[in-house]
Amino acid sequence: MNRRTLLRTTTALGAATLTAGGAAAHAGTATAATPGRKEPHKEPGRRTLRVHVVMFEGVEELDFTAPYEVFSASDYFTDREVDVRYVSVDDVRTVTAAYGTTVRVGHRWAPEEADVLVVPGGGYARPADPGVHAEIRRGTLPRALADASRPGLTVSALCTGVMLLSAAGLTRGRPCTTHHRARADLEQQGGVLKNARVVDDGDLVTAGGVTSGLDLALWLVRRELGPEAAIGLEEMLEYEARGTVWTEGKGRG
Repeated sequence: MNRRTLLRTTTALGAATLTAGGAAAHAGTATAATPGRKEPHKEPGRRTLRVHVVMFEGVEELDFTAPYEVFSASDYFTDREVDVRYVSVDDVRTVTAAYGTTVRVGHRWAPEEADVLVVPGGGYARPADPGVHAEIRRGTLPRALADASRPGLTVSALCTGVMLLSAAGLTRGRPCTTHHRARADLEQQGGVLKNARVVDDGDLVTAGGVTSGLDLALWLVRRELGPEAAIGLEEMLEYEARGTVWTEGKGRG
């Protein structure tokens, strides 16, 4: 998509995003349909990129909404289908986020059906409240994350969601990062800290605090769908990916 076409359709896309966002909040899955706009041709036989965003009580709003929007909108900039879903290890219909937002979770836990898992954080500074600490104490989500690992699956996390991966044993001895207030805990638990906004260690990709979810998702879009998709997204979102990306074998990306 060239710049002129993108600018001409931005208004329509914005309106459609608001409409689709309301439906997605109920269905827990992304839709991509802009009235009056020709959609990118989807090549037959190309496998859908399946992204599951993990939800739990006390999850931070921006932690899950930023990656969800980036991956959902990426469908406009690639010839692959992109399917984005909210999932939970619990048989729940709604989750109450850190600031009181109620979100419908429409899909079951099924990491065997995902290409990318995205684990947000939330509530780490309030250990007694719902959030990461409560999920670690309960143990259900860390165990599910530990069991999810398989060839072909990228497990990613941002902010203090990385501490859920740590509780699952997935960051021990591996390059990673997290929110600055949790970095000492992550290192103490065996993570190999890197001074980067996003750390890509192959099937494990982690990012720093809160707004880093944008950079995590844009990096994964670039990796999985190509640089043109990431560039198109940055222009549409009016956001430029920032900070260092540490990549396996290269140090910096």
